[in-house]
Amino acid sequence: MTSLLAFALSCTKSPASKILVLYYSQTSNTKAVAEEIAGRLGADLEEIVPVVAYDGEFKETIDRCLQERETGTFPEVQPLSVDLKAYDIIFLGYPVWFGTYARPVEGFLETVDLNGKTIVPFCTFGSGGLDSSVRDLKEKFPDAEILPGYGVRAARIDAVPAEIDRFLKEGGFIEGEYEKYDDFPAAQPATEEEAAIFDAAVAGYPMLNAKAENVSSRAVTGGTEYLFEARDIPREPDQAEQGHLIKVYVLCEEGKAPVFTQVLR
Repeated sequence: MTSLLAFALSCTKSPASKILVLYYSQTSNTKAVAEEIAGRLGADLEEIVPVVAYDGEFKETIDRCLQERETGTFPEVQPLSVDLKAYDIIFLGYPVWFGTYARPVEGFLETVDLNGKTIVPFCTFGSGGLDSSVRDLKEKFPDAEILPGYGVRAARIDAVPAEIDRFLKEGGFIEGEYEKYDDFPAAQPATEEEAAIFDAAVAGYPMLNAKAENVSSRAVTGGTEYLFEARDIPREPDQAEQGHLIKVYVLCEEGKAPVFTQVLR
């Protein structure tokens, strides 16, 4: 985090550094995040637009994406109206599909070279994917400087303004005070009360079926953030009795029901 902060602070002090917020959005969630970032930074904003748009329906999008993955094809995207060479820092935004950046972004990145750039990823997702998509981005552009990114569940899109404000201040991209959080302490076996918080946070989300085993927590603005180690529970009788461990972040704000904010698989 020290190197991130030092670099970002140098960027805020250098008027020569040009910033582009570049994004793809299917349902407008990622667009909302992109506009928030661009507005806070006074940065240029550019959208990645497929020539043939994806249907907004979940099943149709999945079916098309699967077909493209199976055939090794990518959607054609419209030319950008900006020259990427003119920008030092690129905030790259996308929804997470199949654990990585959405297919239109994946295809777009096949046509450009971002090595030598500074890239700040941001994404929206159903349960997670920031970590895995960043790994793919680092593999794609090993000579780019890829800074820690921001991710938000689509179900929590209302939290974006406050979280982006903190994210940009913490990174040194904008000035202002923010509450510094302690690191999570070592995990301990979850108590019954903590397990109940986990269960309440993931209840009703069909893609997450797990049982809390260990947990650590820290105080955050307005409440407590938990980092659970949870065991995937097999859904089918013929699957192994024990699934693998996953990490689940849960936010418990005063006066509000607990919600999970991200899953790391």
